[in-house]
Amino acid sequence: MDDLARMDVWASGAIYETYVGRWSRLVAQEFLAWLAVPPNRQWLDVGCGTGALIQTILHTAAPRAVLGVDRSAGFVEHGRSQITDQRVRFEVGDAQALPVESATYDVAVSGLMLNFCPQPQQVVNELARAIRPGGTVGIYVWDYAGKMQFMRHFWQAAAALDPAAFDLDEGRRFPFCQPPALQALFQNAGLHAIEVKPIDIATNFRDFDDFWQPFLGGQGSAPGYAMSLSEERRNLLRDRLHDTLPFALDGSIPLVARAWAVRGSR
Repeated sequence: MDDLARMDVWASGAIYETYVGRWSRLVAQEFLAWLAVPPNRQWLDVGCGTGALIQTILHTAAPRAVLGVDRSAGFVEHGRSQITDQRVRFEVGDAQALPVESATYDVAVSGLMLNFCPQPQQVVNELARAIRPGGTVGIYVWDYAGKMQFMRHFWQAAAALDPAAFDLDEGRRFPFCQPPALQALFQNAGLHAIEVKPIDIATNFRDFDDFWQPFLGGQGSAPGYAMSLSEERRNLLRDRLHDTLPFALDGSIPLVARAWAVRGSR
């Protein structure tokens, strides 16, 4: 496994929650409100992670049943320990070859996962395969190159100190996380009535520690990079971030994160 792939491995649910899970939940609320799926439907959540989207489905969409699939056994175990609703079950599986029968689900969704798959078109094809005629496919991904501000601040500071960090930036590595490319993925999967929408959420950090500590978890591209540095270089990065972040008068750090959401019908 190369260094980039190693940094993109997600295994610990608790670490994920402190880094992006808490923000994913806010996006999930807006995403599901936009999908507006009627109650008593059968849902598939691919790349379900710690279950943030599933929990929101349970709270807002009144599903008949939900299957969560993730390649990480650690995430699946975390989801099972946190969600005991009898309508939900979890399976370890590959998003590019889903362990489900065709035309089985009313809705197939995926949050913040598509860019980590080597073949994103195959993932969307699989989501489309899984839904019944008339069903809905919906995904959302971070706007890595644009308004994902806490990651943008991190990589700008990192690249200013280390030119090698430039090529690790998710904004460069995941160019398809933009509306035209997302729409094309859905069109190529044979979906129609395709719409793309920005979802902006506030990512307000209490103080600098609340911002910095999640980058020390070593899971994900930016935390993986931070923990690959020597202590001296990591401290230089921390200090540069402290000097460049937009602090409010009370010491908090008010930022915004944008996700791009796309939906289509079969």
